[in-house]
Amino acid sequence: MEFQYKALKDNKIIRKNIEAESVDEVVAYLRSNGYFPIGIKSVRKTESGALSKFFNKVSFNDIVDFTRQIAIMLNAGLTLVDSLEILKKQSAKDSVKKLLEDIDNEIKAGNSFSSALRKYPQNFSNLYISLVKSGEASGKLGEILLRLSDNLEKEREFKGKLKGAMIYPIIVIIAMVGVMFIMITFVIPKLLDLYKQFNVQLPITTQILMAVSSFSVHFWPLIIAAIFGGSYFMQQYLKTKTGKFTRDTLLLKIPIINNVIRVSALVDSTRTLAILIGSGVSILDGLGIIIETTDNVIFQNAFIEIKRKVEKGQSLGVSLEQAEIFPPILVQMAMVGEQTGHLDDTLMRLSKYFEMESEMAIKAMTAMIEPLILVVLGLGVGFLVLSVITPIYNLTNSFQ
Repeated sequence: MEFQYKALKDNKIIRKNIEAESVDEVVAYLRSNGYFPIGIKSVRKTESGALSKFFNKVSFNDIVDFTRQIAIMLNAGLTLVDSLEILKKQSAKDSVKKLLEDIDNEIKAGNSFSSALRKYPQNFSNLYISLVKSGEASGKLGEILLRLSDNLEKEREFKGKLKGAMIYPIIVIIAMVGVMFIMITFVIPKLLDLYKQFNVQLPITTQILMAVSSFSVHFWPLIIAAIFGGSYFMQQYLKTKTGKFTRDTLLLKIPIINNVIRVSALVDSTRTLAILIGSGVSILDGLGIIIETTDNVIFQNAFIEIKRKVEKGQSLGVSLEQAEIFPPILVQMAMVGEQTGHLDDTLMRLSKYFEMESEMAIKAMTAMIEPLILVVLGLGVGFLVLSVITPIYNLTNSFQ
């Protein structure tokens, strides 16, 4: 939700808009940044404004480009304010320009870069904000932003490969379902009416097709409504803890997909923890950030248990070993990194290893899915052909 607040700071009244979940969150933000709240009200948006925001929102690619550009300028000797001014002039996207202006205004008002980013949790993750805060404290903001931009670009590259691998199967499945729906609802009924006129004994496949076709013809609006309704309720269910746990458990049991999910989770967790530790963040804080940024509930629960054990004084390597979900190479390398005092370097090398594993897993998944789709498509077409052609063959024999 968007709120408009009026607050007092340094004997000046400030009016601005802010994205937040509730009024309490706005109040907490204002007080933590030295503002005295005077008035807060929600901003209602028109439908056209909501559509405009949807198509013009700040994307993940915008954040990646912003991070890389500002890191380069900071390392070239420019100040943060000057860097933001240059980016504002270069930006052609209204939503990005507004984001940069808000951040710039927050910094000019005396707030830190990390606190300005915290105003936009939908764009900047806890990992991002924690690394920026660490860079501000250590005086190495430009260097840390470069490492962060490398991480974001690798994440973007991995997502691109995964989407590219899934485009072909998704297009084929949608086309197959669409063609079968049109055939069963509009084409097949006209052919089956001919069979009824000649009183031919129909095979079981044709009878099944007739029943399905008859149901589709009479209830196709209900079928479409059921598909959209089921999709909506499934989305709502997957937002619950039980739904997320069920989804992630099932995905980790599917032979073709589970390896991709497992390896991609290992890539994200090892790379993130390596960057955090290398930037001066403690292991406990790093594990806390990983827990918040991990999408898979199974791995999230594992990291929660690992953090509890590390808090009690147990080493990271031993805690990983007891979780049983992590491969032996991660356990052994974590132990070696702790013993040598180079845990961040060890984890970064591991993330590169898992990255290569993920690429091979994606290729294997693609190689398995494509023939599987062709088999299913062939069975579906074969069923339709058998159901339509067999009665014609029987009808021809009856005339001889």
